[in-house]
Amino acid sequence: MPGTNLTREEAQQRAKLLAVDSYEIELDLSGAQEGGTYRSVTTVRFDVAENGAASFIDLVAPAVHEVTLNGDALDPAEVFADSRIALPGLLEGRNVLRVVADCAYTNTGEGLHRFVDPVDQQAYLYTQFEVPDARRVFASFEQPDLKATFQFTVKAPEGWTVVSNSPTPEPQDNVWVFEPTPRISTYITALIVGPYHSVHSVYEKDGQSVPLGIYCRPSLAEYLDSDAIFEVTRQGFDWFQEKFDYAYPFKKYDQLFVPEFNAGAMENAGAVTIRDQYVFRSKVTDAAYEGRATTILHELAHMWFGDLVTMEWWNDLWLNESFATYSEAACMAHAPGSKWPHSWTTFANTMKTWAYRQDQLPSTHPIMAEIRDLDDVLVNFDGITYAKGASVLKQLVAYVGMDEFFRGVQAYFKRHAYGNTRLSDLLGALEETSGRDLKAWSQKWLETAGINILRPEIETDADGVITSFAVRQEAPALPAGAKGEPTLRPHRIAIGLYDLDEASGKLVRGEDGRIELDVDGELTAVPQLAGRRRPAVILLNDDDLSYAKVRLDEASLAVVTGHLGDFESSLPRALCWASAWDMTRDAELATRDYLSLVLSGIGKESDIGVVQSLHRQVKLAVDLYADPAARDTLLTRWTDATLAHLRAAEPGSDHQLAWARAFAATARTPEQLDLLNALLEGSQTVEGLVVDTELRWAFVERLAAVGRFDEAEIAGEYERDKTAAGERHAATARAARPTAEAKAEAWASIVESDKLPNAVQEAVIAGFVQTDQRELLAPYAERYFEVVKDSWESRSHEMAQQIAVGLYPSIQVSEDTLRRTDEWLAAAEPNAALRRLVSESRAGVERALRAQAADARA
Repeated sequence: MPGTNLTREEAQQRAKLLAVDSYEIELDLSGAQEGGTYRSVTTVRFDVAENGAASFIDLVAPAVHEVTLNGDALDPAEVFADSRIALPGLLEGRNVLRVVADCAYTNTGEGLHRFVDPVDQQAYLYTQFEVPDARRVFASFEQPDLKATFQFTVKAPEGWTVVSNSPTPEPQDNVWVFEPTPRISTYITALIVGPYHSVHSVYEKDGQSVPLGIYCRPSLAEYLDSDAIFEVTRQGFDWFQEKFDYAYPFKKYDQLFVPEFNAGAMENAGAVTIRDQYVFRSKVTDAAYEGRATTILHELAHMWFGDLVTMEWWNDLWLNESFATYSEAACMAHAPGSKWPHSWTTFANTMKTWAYRQDQLPSTHPIMAEIRDLDDVLVNFDGITYAKGASVLKQLVAYVGMDEFFRGVQAYFKRHAYGNTRLSDLLGALEETSGRDLKAWSQKWLETAGINILRPEIETDADGVITSFAVRQEAPALPAGAKGEPTLRPHRIAIGLYDLDEASGKLVRGEDGRIELDVDGELTAVPQLAGRRRPAVILLNDDDLSYAKVRLDEASLAVVTGHLGDFESSLPRALCWASAWDMTRDAELATRDYLSLVLSGIGKESDIGVVQSLHRQVKLAVDLYADPAARDTLLTRWTDATLAHLRAAEPGSDHQLAWARAFAATARTPEQLDLLNALLEGSQTVEGLVVDTELRWAFVERLAAVGRFDEAEIAGEYERDKTAAGERHAATARAARPTAEAKAEAWASIVESDKLPNAVQEAVIAGFVQTDQRELLAPYAERYFEVVKDSWESRSHEMAQQIAVGLYPSIQVSEDTLRRTDEWLAAAEPNAALRRLVSESRAGVERALRAQAADARA
């Protein structure tokens, strides 16, 4: 059940009143194998600024047995209610509070999550505390600016391991007593407990020695490629410590791959938890390894930005997440020996696309968001906070210079180590080192919402010589319901000039083919291009320095349409692919034309991450943005192409695997489905394609969704893979079956019961929603609006958000869906967080309707 919603005003009042010194936390987890509840004893020492004041401490617990304040026993029945323990007006000077409670294990990925591995039947625990869930494990002043030291004592079952923020001690009688942490915030404390497998190493450089650990469940140990993980980690240590000029601030660094994790990873100080899907059981493409590396580096960057120096309140969450996102990509691009020096291509292809999508929703907000309470921040881990913020930091680096930027960051860390900051603290440090006044820049980039569009305006003479060139900047109206006004911003961009090299057939940017300049205002003249022969392609925002939607002029678009795959470098290809996708989403390019563009160029695309993004985008476009009358034709065209590329791909290559998955996602004809079945049975093969565990499940899930496989086949596949991953895949396959009974069963397990663990619920939702089952799913649109508010109010945040977003009738693209949503928003009076999520989903349907109309006109 959700706890009380802490407001910013309450947090500010409590921060003025209290200075927290230390926590001593004793947890008896000896019964964790059986589950239920566990004993939690918290002793917290804190000072108050005003004698006789009253306050409160946070706790979510089934039972509170003792509350003792400065030696005086308080009646738990009188002071504990709705996730808060009231501290009456008895506070003065130094205070000691002791709370004894029974706390509960969870299966939602919040608080202390408990998971039983079906392979060995052992329980595995880990904590997840961001944003307000340390209070589910121990009594705490749950806000980031009340830092303290934390000393954990944990009793665990025989043979188990306990990992926390401090170095792991030798247990005595199965009791683990950890040394106190440095001063950190409650949300980055951590405990990981269970019979975990581990591998250890050391990071050593210039006399520094940091113990390194990697942990996972024993059932995944055979797949754990620890050497590769340690290699990326060491590169991160080298690069971050040089750029930040501040030694790693904790005594050890453990990375723990844990089950049923809701996010990608969490930056607990010295004890990073990571979703264990990153321990790859089957062949994956290099894009998956790159994605894991970005996660590893993102969390390592947080050790400085977020853990060492922490935002004062959640409106500056972007300072944590944007900085870590920028740093992960910059490290991969520039660190010596990096396997992914093309990381800015991936950044443009993934992060920028996410940011552009988020920034065009009615919930768009400034990077520095207005966070009124915990509900606000819980739905604010979004494309603005991570991806737009990181994109704007990249723009800032171009604006002030990389050396100046990192000198400012170095001063910031030294000045605020183990403390809390606001945006002004970082900008002040950057102003000192760069000499630039960043107040106007901050106001336009960080404190306003929305996205700009950059278009070239070119005039040439009869001989093809440019007579004038300018960049026009537009600030489109914000989406209906969004707060703020359209804003023109200062952009630091490069303009790339590309010609088709006859010898190689590549689009090449020559030595003098790049101009870097500041664009500001509505129209910026570029006189240095006048008098030059017009190249084949003119690309604004080349090198992806700024954050803006870019459009090609008509002549460049004509060349790109036939030669998009011919750019010599991956980054301009990614920028053009992104522009085409954005035009499709904006109904400026018909879905059928986008499909033609992809089919003409994807065979030449070498970047596997871009290829896999194009696979996802084409499927989404055909499913939701295509004229419904043309959808089957386009799906057939696409699926035929996926099979042709699968057969033509280099045997054993990443591209072959990616095309196999793309084919499985839309296989539709009897012949195509027969092939999937034959590949599963081994009666047919594709040279070099290994149909391993994860690929088998992709085939099984598709065959279940089209009615070829039922319970017997699904159960048979689960017998081959009786693991946690196999359980999730089987749940997806069962929910995907195209029968009324299967849908009713799946719906009931999600909505009418709260027994499913978070990862299984997510898997069932993924199977339930099938885009080629629109008619079968149509009745659930009305049922969604009947249950979503109750689900939101009765479930934990993570579980409720899965339901609110995952079960929204997004595939019912119709005016009726918009009407029904509007009626519900008006009548149900949802809180701000739920209103935001439903409004975002509604915007997706509205966008799809516009795109379908554009495709029908094409």
